[in-house]
Amino acid sequence: MPSEQLIRGMLYLSLTVVGVPGNIAVILAFLLLLHQENRLLPADAIVLHLACANLLVVGVRCLLETLASFQLAVIFDDISCKAIIFVYRTSRSLSIWLTFVLSAYQCLSIAPPGSRWASMRHLVDKYLGVVFFLLWLINTCMSSGAILFSSGRLNNSTMISYGINVQFCYVSFPSKLSKEANGAAQVGRDVVPMALMALASLIILVFLYKHSRQVKGLRSSSGGGGGGGGGAEKRAAKAVVALVTLYVVLYGVDNGLWVYTLTVRKTMTTSLISDLRIFFSSLYAALSPVVIIASNRKVNSRLGCAVQEKHVEERVTDISMM
Repeated sequence: MPSEQLIRGMLYLSLTVVGVPGNIAVILAFLLLLHQENRLLPADAIVLHLACANLLVVGVRCLLETLASFQLAVIFDDISCKAIIFVYRTSRSLSIWLTFVLSAYQCLSIAPPGSRWASMRHLVDKYLGVVFFLLWLINTCMSSGAILFSSGRLNNSTMISYGINVQFCYVSFPSKLSKEANGAAQVGRDVVPMALMALASLIILVFLYKHSRQVKGLRSSSGGGGGGGGGAEKRAAKAVVALVTLYVVLYGVDNGLWVYTLTVRKTMTTSLISDLRIFFSSLYAALSPVVIIASNRKVNSRLGCAVQEKHVEERVTDISMM
């Protein structure tokens, strides 16, 4: 096996090992919460949906790339390339937009009660299912180009001129205009939520700064007491800011590499740039559950309970066998 392919396989394997169990753990924690309380708060429902999208990103792309890199399975023919790239692009875009929805909802959650923004949050609570449906519909439609243009091999010189090499597959456009239009649509689909979530995070940071100054003022005026409210909201806001920061950094690199790919006149003989793009975008899907598990007490508590129950069952089994 060539050293380049070995390194590539190891990188995708690392994302798979971190991302698949991490996202599954987050999903199971919220499903357990749903079973125990018969409902999920809107923010929890968004995080659950985000973990499902991230699991698709890591499972469909990184796991299959790992198997192909180590030559453990022959996966990438014309049909599978169309399906894999379509599902990857849809779930990747869903992950981006759900991160924006989460940051926007958290921004609305810290609005003063009775304000116009608080009323908008109640509206989002009511129609959150509609928001999820529209996100699926829009992103599925925008990823349909993968079905039309993806293939397992290059067939002619036109594809060589307007194609993108993604190692085991090719995305081959019929003309320069279609390549640039498809690329511009993807960049816009990423940049718009990136700008909006960055704005929402800035508002959250300003709120946290003002809140901390108010708390210090209350403590100094009361001789050291008061100011303990809003802890859960502050923790949630900080977690969202961490997710958004992670997103902006990784997807910023991803989109920079994508723009560079669009400027190349002919299909590159190496898939290095595409591999880097997929790695950085999948890195968010792999690391975001780590941030969620570390910062979300509901997830922590449910996973802790599950681990304790497992230990109890093991002890009971050991005692019964004695």
